[in-house]
Formats: sequence, structure tokens, C-alpha cells
Amino acid sequence: MVGSPFVNLVIISHSAQLAEGVREIAQQMAGDDVLIAAVGGLCIDQGDTVLGTDPLRIAAAVRSLWTPAGVLLLVDMGSAVLSAEEALALLPAEQQPRCLISNAPLVEGAIVAAVEASLGNSLAQVNAAAEAAATLRKV
Repeated sequence: MVGSPFVNLVIISHSAQLAEGVREIAQQMAGDDVLIAAVGGLCIDQGDTVLGTDPLRIAAAVRSLWTPAGVLLLVDMGSAVLSAEEALALLPAEQQPRCLISNAPLVEGAIVAAVEASLGNSLAQVNAAAEAAATLRKV
């Protein structure tokens, strides 16, 4: 997706089902202009997954969605951050500065990021809005 004016998103979770569910909601909010990948779980025999995160799969997702506008990575917790950091280190040096790991809550942050990205906002603006979702009141 080189040349896209939109920030794209990678959803990273220890659970493949959780990552896909968050991607589904965020994609519906973003529309077709923003590309969103879900990377969850560790692949084992015959395509089955177990809980965990895989830096190689994360790096592949980022490379597939990379655009000069940037790629925002949204993570669920703990080692997902470490895997995302390792994945970014595997990218070409010229792509790394346009990729960012967000401190946003996974679900709310992904939804807000998707909407902000669809408006054509910058990587920094998309991330700031996603991280601000941590303060949204639900009730």
C-alpha cells in the first residue's frame, strides 16, 4: 500500500480471535481507505494457533501495510509490546520511523485510531487520539 495517504493499523493480541474481532470492528468504523491487519497467537501445526505473539508475523503484517503516512501498532499487553518492538527492528531502516507502537487500550484505541486514520490524520494525531481513549468514560 505504498503511497496511501492514510495511516494503516496492525492489531496485535495474544489471541487470534481477539485480534480478528478488534480488526473487524475497527475496519467497519474506518471504511475501505484504511487497511487493518490482525496478528494474534502463535501458529502451530496445520495453521492452528495458541496464545502468544510472533514478531515475524507482526513484521510481515507491517511490511504488507506500510505506507509513508505510517503504520500504527496497537497491542494488548506485556510480551505483545516486546514482539512489536522486535518486529519493528526487522523492518528496513527507512520504514522504522513511520511505525509506532501505541500505548492505547486495544479495543477502544483501535476504534478511535481507525476513525482518525480514515479522516486522513497524521500518525502522531491518530496515536494521540487512540491513547486518549484510555480516559473515555463508559458509564
